[in-house]
Amino acid sequence: MTTDTTEREPAPAEAPAELMRDRRRFGDSLFKGVATGSGTGILLILAAVATFLVGLSVPALTSKPEDLPYGPFWSWVVPYALGTIWAAALAMLFAVPVAVGVALFISHYAPRKLAQSLGYVIDLLAAVPSVVFGLWGINVLAPMVQPAFVWLNKTFGTVPVLGWFFGGQASGTGRTILTAALVLAVMVLPIITAVSREVFLQTPRLHEEASLALGATRWEMIRQAVLPFGTPGIVSACMLGLGRALGETMAVAMVLSPGDGFHLELLTSSNPNSIAANIALKFPEAYGLGVNQLIASGLILFVITLIVNMAARAIVARRAEFSGAN
Repeated sequence: MTTDTTEREPAPAEAPAELMRDRRRFGDSLFKGVATGSGTGILLILAAVATFLVGLSVPALTSKPEDLPYGPFWSWVVPYALGTIWAAALAMLFAVPVAVGVALFISHYAPRKLAQSLGYVIDLLAAVPSVVFGLWGINVLAPMVQPAFVWLNKTFGTVPVLGWFFGGQASGTGRTILTAALVLAVMVLPIITAVSREVFLQTPRLHEEASLALGATRWEMIRQAVLPFGTPGIVSACMLGLGRALGETMAVAMVLSPGDGFHLELLTSSNPNSIAANIALKFPEAYGLGVNQLIASGLILFVITLIVNMAARAIVARRAEFSGAN
C-alpha cells in the first residue's frame, strides 16, 4: 500500500501545471482573436465609410452641372477644399511652435509640481466641446482682435506681397478666417502638446547626460538629443492636430463669416469657408441632388485627410532610423 501511494504522488502536482498551460494557451488565443478582430474591424469600418461616401457621391459626380442645385461640382467644391486647407494650415502655423515649446518646458524646464499641474491644465483643454470654443471665439476673441486687424490692414494692406494677406476691407466684427484659425489653433494645442511631451520624456537619459557631459548647455542638449529623437513623434502629433483642424465643424461654422469663393486675404468680412462647416450649415436644408453634392464634398475631405495621413506616415518612416520613438 505504501508503494502504491508513493507512485501516485506526482499526479496531483502535474495536473495543476497542465491546467495552467491550458489557461495560458486560452488567454493567448483569446487576446490574439480580440486584437485581430479589432484591427480587422477598423479596416471594415473604414471601408464601409468609403463605400458610403463613394456610393452617395456618384449621382453628384455624374449628373449634368445644370441639374445640381449648387452649380457645377468641381467649381463649387474647390474653393471649400482650398478654404479647409488654408484654415488648417494657419492653425498649425500658430499652434505647433507654441505646443512644442510648452511640451519642452513641461518635460525639461519646469519644476516637477508645476509641470504636473500645467500638464493637467493642457490635457483638460482637449475635453472642452467645440461649441464652447465657438462661443468663446464669437464673444471674446473676435471683439478682442478686431482693433488689431484694423491696424494690420492699415499698416500692411498696401505693402507688396503682404497686401495679399492683409489687404481688402477689414471686418468690423472680427469674424474672419484668421480668427477661425486662432480658435482652431487653441483646439489642436492640447493634442500636439500631450503627444510631444510624452515623446520628449522618452528620450534616453544617457543621451541627455552624454550631451551635458560634453559641455553642452540645456538648450544645446535639447537640440542635439531630444529634438532628433522626438522628430517622428512631433510629426505624428502635428498630423493628429491637423486631422482635427481639417475636420472641425462647429467652431468654424460659428466663428467664420463665410463667402462663396477663395482668396488669401485674412481680415475681410467675406471669407473662404471649409468643407465641414459648409456641410453643417447647408445639410439641414438640402434635398435631392443637393444632399449628394454635399456628401461628395465630404468625400473630397475624406481624400484630403487620407493624403495628409499617408504623407505623415511617409515622413515618420523616413525618420525612424534616427529615433527610437517608433
